[in-house]
Amino acid sequence: MGKAGKSLRQALETYGISQNKLAVTLKVDRSVVFHWFHENRDPSAETVVQIAEALHSLNPDAAAEFIRLYVGDFLKSDQED
Repeated sequence: MGKAGKSLRQALETYGISQNKLAVTLKVDRSVVFHWFHENRDPSAETVVQIAEALHSLNPDAAAEFIRLYVGDFLKSDQED
């Protein structure tokens, strides 16, 4: 476990977005975000998309950072081919 959580933690901390603010935006209990943030649980692939969308509504740069951290290496190598 962990890559999504690490990516989420870094994006939230870098852009000053609280776990609670993300939880409210996602309409989930803040304990759900807490578990992702602390790498106790990984979000599903569908939820990763929802996280990115929620972050985008709060701060587009935070969403881009989350995606870059989570799948950036894959996207980068894919674009170079």
